[in-house]
Amino acid sequence: MDRGQPSAEPAAAAPRAPGPSVMAPLRAVVRLRRRVCLLRKRRPLTPGAGLDAGALAPRAGADQPQFFTFDGPAELASRTPRKKRRRSRVVLYPDTARRSRPRAEHHSRAQSCLLLLVAIVGFQVLNAIENLDDNALRYDLDGLEKALQRAVFGQPAAVGRLVALLRDYLSTHVHSRPLLLALHGPSGVGKSHVGRLLARHFRAVLEDSALVVQYHARHHCPSTRAPQDCREELARHVADVVARAEAEEKTPLLVLDEVEQMPPALLDELHGLLQPQRPHRFHNAVYVLLSSAGGAEVTRFVLQNASRTPAPHADRAHRARAEEELRAGLKALLVRGHPLWEAAAVVPFLLLDKQDVVSCFRDEMAGEGFFPEQARAELLAAQLSYYRVAGREFAVTGCKQVVARVNLL
Repeated sequence: MDRGQPSAEPAAAAPRAPGPSVMAPLRAVVRLRRRVCLLRKRRPLTPGAGLDAGALAPRAGADQPQFFTFDGPAELASRTPRKKRRRSRVVLYPDTARRSRPRAEHHSRAQSCLLLLVAIVGFQVLNAIENLDDNALRYDLDGLEKALQRAVFGQPAAVGRLVALLRDYLSTHVHSRPLLLALHGPSGVGKSHVGRLLARHFRAVLEDSALVVQYHARHHCPSTRAPQDCREELARHVADVVARAEAEEKTPLLVLDEVEQMPPALLDELHGLLQPQRPHRFHNAVYVLLSSAGGAEVTRFVLQNASRTPAPHADRAHRARAEEELRAGLKALLVRGHPLWEAAAVVPFLLLDKQDVVSCFRDEMAGEGFFPEQARAELLAAQLSYYRVAGREFAVTGCKQVVARVNLL
């Protein structure tokens, strides 16, 4: 505000006139009004509006809003607007919630297909295992094992191996070749007895006696008959049996006793029945060969091992190794006689000791109606011949003479 200047002498100063004190506010209002009007007329310029450096006024006739700048037109043209980078949203999880990835990251079509494939394979494996159990239950191999252990004396290893081979083969109905079991040992050790028990058991479980064949060489093919006729008859019989078994979806059993008495023509026919070139119905069968061939080898093995006294903790392992050596040596001996035994699973029957013979006498006496007295059975067993080695006694003829001696009572 404009005020009057004071005089040099304060005492003689003249009183203020009312004019200057009123005009000063009016002039200030006018200046403010002009300033507001000037600001209203100004408009901001856009970049590249063509203003020269240091332009202080907006370009007349511009449609877009403009702003003041001190940059030249070249610098304004070179500047391009930058795109704003889109910031990813930060996913915030509450403290009490379980953190998990979005569904799109861990659920895919390939993973679903893989899970479906695993489920299908698992179902197929489970179904196959159930089918194996059902097929093995048909033949009641547990009951067969108990019957053999109860009726066959002195042959626990042979019975265990025989049942294990049957269980492994009969666990499925589809096979690539037949099962050939070769039971070898000296006379009277229980081979023929096992053959009869097998035939009886399979007739019961198969419910068809035609699927079980018992062939005795001296009875079905005596020396007076032509071997070629025996061969043709055996071939026709086996073909009929396997065809009937295939129709009923069962596994037949063929027990051939006294194989050492068979002519070479019959052995050749048996060897041909085992070949994989045969039709598929011939592959599903169990052949059991009973023979005394190799009995001398088994006798020598038993007598040699009877004098050995292995350590108690190594007794089982020693027996397993010894029995494996016996099977290998016996099979090599049989193969030199005929190639039929190359595909055979050899099951050796060992010599029976005196206590086993006593058990045979008691069992036969009970079957014939006599009281199975222990002293009388031991007296009858003492009348037989024995190999005496290292304090042990092994019967020379086994239980071969038990039936005849009991019949004399």
